[in-house]
Amino acid sequence: MANVVSEGAQERGTRKLRAEGALKAIAADRESPERVHRTLEQALVFAGAAFVAVYAPGQDGELLCLVESAGVPRTLYGLRDSYPCAGRSPVAEAHRDGRPVSMGPAELAAHAPLRRVPSPDFHLMALPLHGTGGGCLLAVSERPAGFDAEDRTCLELVSEAVAFTAPAAPAEGGDLAPGAFSLAMDTGRVRVGDDLLDLFGLDPVEFDGRVETLLGLTVPEDLPSLMSVVEADHMSIGDRELEFRVLQPTGPPKWLRLSGRLLPGGEGHPARLVGTVADASTLRSDVTDVARVQRLATALATAVTVRDVGNAVVAALRRPLGADRIALAELESDRLVVTVLDPPEPEVWPELWRTEWRGEWPDAPVRAMPTLAAALREGRARIWPAGSPLERALGEVGPGGLAVLPLPAGNRMAGACLIGWDTPHDFGTDERALLTACAGLAGQALVRARAFDAEHELVGMLQRQLLPRRLPRLPGAVAVARYLPSTAGLELGGDWYDVIPLPDHHVALIIGDVQGHSAGAATLMGQMRTALRAYAVEGHPPDVVVGHANRLLMDMESDLFATCAYVDIDLEEGSAWCVRAGHLPPVLRYPDGRTEIAEAEGGPPLGVITQADFPMSPLRLPPGTVVALATDGLVETPGTDIDEGMARLAGRLGEAAPSDLGLVADALLGNAPRSDDVALLLVRYDGMDLRPLRESWTVWRVPQAVGHARRFARRTLRSWGVTEDVDAVLLAVSELVTNALVHTDGQVRMDLTLVNNRLRVAIADASPRSPVRPASISWEATGGRGILLVEALSATWGTLPVSGGKQVWAEIALGR
Repeated sequence: MANVVSEGAQERGTRKLRAEGALKAIAADRESPERVHRTLEQALVFAGAAFVAVYAPGQDGELLCLVESAGVPRTLYGLRDSYPCAGRSPVAEAHRDGRPVSMGPAELAAHAPLRRVPSPDFHLMALPLHGTGGGCLLAVSERPAGFDAEDRTCLELVSEAVAFTAPAAPAEGGDLAPGAFSLAMDTGRVRVGDDLLDLFGLDPVEFDGRVETLLGLTVPEDLPSLMSVVEADHMSIGDRELEFRVLQPTGPPKWLRLSGRLLPGGEGHPARLVGTVADASTLRSDVTDVARVQRLATALATAVTVRDVGNAVVAALRRPLGADRIALAELESDRLVVTVLDPPEPEVWPELWRTEWRGEWPDAPVRAMPTLAAALREGRARIWPAGSPLERALGEVGPGGLAVLPLPAGNRMAGACLIGWDTPHDFGTDERALLTACAGLAGQALVRARAFDAEHELVGMLQRQLLPRRLPRLPGAVAVARYLPSTAGLELGGDWYDVIPLPDHHVALIIGDVQGHSAGAATLMGQMRTALRAYAVEGHPPDVVVGHANRLLMDMESDLFATCAYVDIDLEEGSAWCVRAGHLPPVLRYPDGRTEIAEAEGGPPLGVITQADFPMSPLRLPPGTVVALATDGLVETPGTDIDEGMARLAGRLGEAAPSDLGLVADALLGNAPRSDDVALLLVRYDGMDLRPLRESWTVWRVPQAVGHARRFARRTLRSWGVTEDVDAVLLAVSELVTNALVHTDGQVRMDLTLVNNRLRVAIADASPRSPVRPASISWEATGGRGILLVEALSATWGTLPVSGGKQVWAEIALGR
C-alpha cells in the first residue's frame, strides 16, 4: 500500500514538473503571438480542463472581459464574454477577493449569473491573476470529481504564467509605439505610429485617420483576408496574425505582417483591434507564393458554383503544399457539408466521415469535432503538427500534420478548409501566410457561389414549372423537347415550346421566345403559351391562332414582344401548315438524310403591329421526316451570322440517326457555355398505320332533319361494312342531333369517323354552351334523358370548343 501511495505521489510530482517545464518554454518565447493561448492549453493537458479562459478588466474598470480561451466552445457552459466586476459571479469574486473560487454542479445550478447553462453537470474554478491589472483564470472540468489537488496546483502554475505573459492593453489616449496601431471596431477610426505610416508610404500630416485609407493601398487579392481581420467583430476575443501586400509607387508590392489582438470594450466603449505592423519583405524573397495567391484570386473571380470554388482552392494549395488530402466544406447550421474532397475516394477519409456519408459527399456534425468547432469559433487558421492530441475525426485527416482554415465572409463563417499530411510536415512562415490569404479569398468566393447555386436552381425550377411537364403520345409521330437555361447569368428566360393534340388527328407544334431575360419575360411567356393553346384547342386555323395571340399581346400593353413558330400537322395525310411570327423557320430532315430549311413566309413578331398578317405556308412530310423547331439561342452566337447557325443546325441534323430523337436532341444541344437559354422541339412523323374513315353531313333545320341524319349515318355504316351495333349508333345520332337542333341556332354539322372498330360521332353547332348531365330525372319529366342515353351507349363522350361554338362527341366501341 505504501508503494502505491509513493507511486501516486511520484506521478503527481512528475506532472507538476512537466507543467513547469512546458510553461517555462512558452514564457521564454516572448515573440510568439500565441503565447497566451499556448499557456492556456497547458491547463487542458495537465489539469484535465475542458475549457479555460482569461478575463481581464476592461477600459472603464467596470467589466471583466474575455481576453483569450482554449478548449471546447464556452457556450456549452453558458459562459459570457464579460461579467460586472461588482457582481456575484465566480469570475468577479476571484478578482475582487484575490482568492480561488470553486463551484460544483449543485452550486452552479443555483447561482444567479450562471442560470443560462444548459446542463449543470460540470465543475468550475476561478483563480485570480496577480499581475498588473488583475483579472481571473476560469477553468471548467467535466469529470465527476472535478479538479483534485494536483489539478489545482497545475491551474495555479498556469495562472501565474498568464499573469506574467499577458500583454497589457494599450491606453486609448497617449502616443503609440512605433509601428503600433489601435482600431475602433465601431467607427473604423485608427490611431497609428509614425513608423507604420512609413510602411504604407503615407505622410502623417495627410493621413485622415480612416482604416479605409490604409485598406485602399493593399493589393486587391489580399484585401478579403485583411477585411476578415479588421471586421472581426463576429470572431472571438484573441490574437490575430496576417501577412499582406501594399502597393508601392514603383517596383513590386511590399509584404507587411500584422500582429494584433481584439480587445473587448467596456460600457460605452467599442471593441478595439490593437497591435503592430512590421516589414516582412525580408521573409518574402521568393515570389512563388505571390503568384499562387494571384492565380487563386483569378480562378475564384471566375468560379461560378460552389464546386468551382472548391476545385480552385484544391488546385492552388495541394501541390504547392505537398498535401495528401484537402476537404472544403460549407457550414450549414451545426453541420459541415463537404462540397469538394481530394482525393474523392471515401476510404481515404476518417471513419466518422464515412458513416455520415449521405450522398456524393459526406455531411459531418461539427459537434463531433470540438477542436474544429473551436477553430471556427475563433475564426483564425490553426495548425497542428504530427502527434498533436486530436479527436479521431480530425487526426485521421492529417496524421503527419493538419491545417484548418476557417473561411470568413463578412460577419459570418462560410465554411472551412481542412488540409492534411500523412508524413510529418514542417509548417514554415510562408505557408502560414499563404493559408491565411487563401482562406480570406475562398470565404468570400464561397458565399458568392452559394448564392449563385441557390438562385440558379430557383430560376431553373421556375422555368421548368412554366413548360410542359411531359409531351403527349401522338398517333403516327414521336415528339421530344429540351430546354437549357443560360449558363451566363441567373435571370429567367422567355423560351418555350408546346405540343397540342387537336381533333381529327391533328397536332400543333409551337416554339417561341419572349424578348429579354427577366421575371417579366417568363411571366409573359406563360401567358403566351396558355393563349396559343386555348386558341388552338378552339379549332381555329394556324393563322387565326397566331393572329389572336398577337392582338391579345397588343391589348396587354406590354413593353415586350415575342416571336413564335406554329406548325399544324395532319397526322393522317402527312401535310402541315406553318405560320411564323418573327421566328426561325423549321428545319426538315427527310428519310434519305437530306435536310432543308423550310421556305415559310413570315410575319412580324407578336405585340408589334395590331393589324398584322401571318401567312400560312404548306409543308409536305413523307413518313420518316423529322421537324426541328429551335430558338435563336441554339444557332446564334457572338460573331456568327444566324444564317450560318441555321445551316450548321441543318447539317448536324442530317448527320444524326433519327431512330432515337432523345439522342439527336442531346447531340444538337452539346455542352458548350450558353449566353442565352435554348429551347428545342423535335417531331418525327412516321405516318399512321391505320388511317381513319371519315364522312360529314350538314344537318338542315327542317322537320325531317333527324331522319335525314339517321339515313346518312346508316348509309355510311353500310358502305364501311359495319353491321354490328348499328341501332346504338343511330340512337346516339338521334339524341345528339336533336339536342343541337332544339337548344342551338345556326348551322349543325355531323362528322363520322371510324378507326380500329371505334366509331366517333361528333355534332358541331354555333352555341358555346355545353350540355349538362342531369343529376336526376323524375318520371313526369319530358326531356333531359338524351345525354344519359348517349352516356349509356358510348364508351366515352365530351365537348370541345370549335370556332365560337362547340362540338359534342361520343365514341362507340363496335362489336362489344
